[in-house]
Amino acid sequence: MERRKHRRVPVHIQGFLLGNSHEIEGHTLDVSLGGARFESDLEVFPGKTIMVRLVVPGGESALSIPEARVQWVEEQTFGVEFQNIPADELDELEELINEFDEAEQSGHA
Repeated sequence: MERRKHRRVPVHIQGFLLGNSHEIEGHTLDVSLGGARFESDLEVFPGKTIMVRLVVPGGESALSIPEARVQWVEEQTFGVEFQNIPADELDELEELINEFDEAEQSGHA
């Protein structure tokens, strides 16, 4: 049964994940307005809250999500649910998802 509230797109974006007072590089496997799936060496567990910075191609600065709660972990892959995203960051994330959708529909993804 599908429980997702938001459209998820399979886009790979470099990210920096802050969890244990140090930042670890990782990348997204997919992204939605409500969360993302990451591949990273960061040690996390369900319920842990981390900070996420996504390096959006062509963006002036990284997209920062101060609170992302880990929902599940499977080896070096884990899913997070974004919490309390600032409005400007949410707008940028929505734009990124829409751009990916448009590129995919035109065959350029």
